[in-house]
Amino acid sequence: MRIWLLLLCLLPSVVQAKIIWQDFRLSYLYGEHYRLGDPRRQVLTFEYAAQTSWGDSFFFLDHLRSQDGSRNNYAEWQPRFSLTKNSNQTFQFGLIKDVLLAGHLEMSSQATNYLYGAGVDLAVPGFRMLQANLYRRNNQLRADNWQLTLVWAYPFKLGQQQFLLDGFLDWASGNADQRANLNLTPQLKLLVSPSLGLENPLWLGVEYVLWRNKFGIADSPERRSHENNLNLLLKWHF
Repeated sequence: MRIWLLLLCLLPSVVQAKIIWQDFRLSYLYGEHYRLGDPRRQVLTFEYAAQTSWGDSFFFLDHLRSQDGSRNNYAEWQPRFSLTKNSNQTFQFGLIKDVLLAGHLEMSSQATNYLYGAGVDLAVPGFRMLQANLYRRNNQLRADNWQLTLVWAYPFKLGQQQFLLDGFLDWASGNADQRANLNLTPQLKLLVSPSLGLENPLWLGVEYVLWRNKFGIADSPERRSHENNLNLLLKWHF
């Protein structure tokens, strides 16, 4: 209920939003070391990111296709409302360049989870983007808990080649229903579109997933939930 009250209070700012920039992305992943289900999977992902007059928004939809023939969809939406943009004050001090109210919605066929909390955008030399968000999780099928999320993007060059190291880290606390779990997922990508004569950015690289107690399920010899998974990655911005 609290997340809906927050969204209703911020609805006027959203309705009058102006888009500062937006980015649409399609990506393809292939890996053979997934846990809790078929180990070999392909993942098609649609992503939308935007910076607006009220804050920022990120949405993604995963379509998972397993070797055993099963198909699954999973989506998340993460809106954040800037206190600087929605007030007459500037929330900047030290490395912090903004403070935001953070929402997060997780959607699957099994459950819908609502997260709410606060975030900060950090100004660190070399990073295109670095943010930290702390959420209270309202879980549909389990007891509520806490989550810390870090997101980053670090571009760099080797000679004339452009690379991007980006990704996220999620840490969720444990309780009687689940174990504390850690999901570290970086992507290392090379920009290949200039070599192919393409105008829109096309990246080729890898994604590595280090997930401990995946989905909050304790790792055991009978049910392995510690995942170490290297995926082939292709991502196109359009």
